[in-house]
Amino acid sequence: MSTSGLVLIADDDRAIRTVLSQALARAGFQTRSTGTCSTLYRWIEEGEGDAVITDVMMPDGDSLDMLPAMKRRRPKLPIIVMSAQNTVMTAIRAAEAGAYEYLPKPFDLQELIAHVKKAMSGAMAAEDIPTEPRDEPQPLVGRSAAMQDVYRVMARLMNTDLTVMISGESGTGKELVARALHDYGRRKGGPFVAVNMAAIPRDLIESELFGHEKGSFTGATSRSSGKFEVARGGTLFLDEIGDMPADAQTRLLRVLQEGEFTRVGGAGAKKTDVRIVAATHQDLRVLIREGLFREDLYYRLNVAPIRLPPVRERLDDIPDLARTFLREVAADGLPRKTMSKAAMEALKTHSWPGNVRELQNLVKRLAVLCPDDLIDQQTVEAEIALQDAPVGTNLKDNKDLSSIIEVHMKQYFANHGDALPPPGLYQRILREIEFPLIALSLAATRGNQLKTADLLGLNRNTLRKKIRELDIPVERRKK
Repeated sequence: MSTSGLVLIADDDRAIRTVLSQALARAGFQTRSTGTCSTLYRWIEEGEGDAVITDVMMPDGDSLDMLPAMKRRRPKLPIIVMSAQNTVMTAIRAAEAGAYEYLPKPFDLQELIAHVKKAMSGAMAAEDIPTEPRDEPQPLVGRSAAMQDVYRVMARLMNTDLTVMISGESGTGKELVARALHDYGRRKGGPFVAVNMAAIPRDLIESELFGHEKGSFTGATSRSSGKFEVARGGTLFLDEIGDMPADAQTRLLRVLQEGEFTRVGGAGAKKTDVRIVAATHQDLRVLIREGLFREDLYYRLNVAPIRLPPVRERLDDIPDLARTFLREVAADGLPRKTMSKAAMEALKTHSWPGNVRELQNLVKRLAVLCPDDLIDQQTVEAEIALQDAPVGTNLKDNKDLSSIIEVHMKQYFANHGDALPPPGLYQRILREIEFPLIALSLAATRGNQLKTADLLGLNRNTLRKKIRELDIPVERRKK
């Protein structure tokens, strides 16, 4: 079999070096392997190798720290990085250092060989992403294969101005992805402005986005800048884009096509200078078929799609997520708690229809209400059972909401002895009640906020404020 070039392999695990060497040899490549960064760098300095495969953590250093120097010596040398530290920051560091590709361990052998073949063909496009401190907190949490796909796409998009469409169920963290694209991208020095289409009155969306002139409509007592102006030089995040009314869709399409906009009631056009990131929990293709969303606008927004997996597709990430939420509780000044391995496994048995947001709320509730420093399996299972109980289900003698709360509080105080919970208990419990109350009422009225406000006995503006504060998804359904 004819050779297709020399591949340099660097990994401190001899078994991995052997497997890679044999697989690449079968694919027609020559190989040379080492277990140290220093030897790899010497080979590169001497001009050896047509491609490189390297692990990150090596006995004599971090290969990502050396990668920029390697690229200065050999700018066109494709370097494929592997790592068992499968976090979004690893993917970002690899991309910003100029890696040809980043693969999490355990890797797919055929996929790696395919990348080597592609690299050898000269199809290399290394990104130049601004460097951030290595010890910075992770903007996203998860090491699962599903999240690795997300990280790799994000790393490629960081240093571009491509319009991004983030799709995913409610509570999957779409705004976190949008913020990460901004915070680690070329526009990080500019503002990040988020607009939730579902939380703005439909007749005010155009004014909210594009601004308005004094007297352009009833109540416009002065000139106002819209979000496109406020976000100038930065990122404009359009959340729940599927809820945008038809007239506003038409204006947004014109802005994306022409790169300029006009205030409501204004005459002069203004140039735009923002990166657009949109998000939705709805299937926009269904809305297009129903005539509720413009197909041409969809293709303008869906330039670079990112799909966020629901928690049920990334159960292995639950321990990392739970530990993160426990650290957040401690950072807020509340008692530091840990969770047993069995308790972590118990969390994996739940379906998590509310996704990461639901998991976060449950973990924080456990951290506040559990009297012990270690949250055990029984405590988690009891909380999940209470959370999973269908509406109308009797839990022993608990026949109504007040009974359930009473039992919950009595159990807490009985287990907690003389120690009182942290201040703010009323607001914490009220928030837990408000979310399902408003969400289920919205579902009953098919997303009609006016009917929901009447049903709950709330002012319509108060309801909109609650929807925004609690981040409650609003889905309008046909009768």
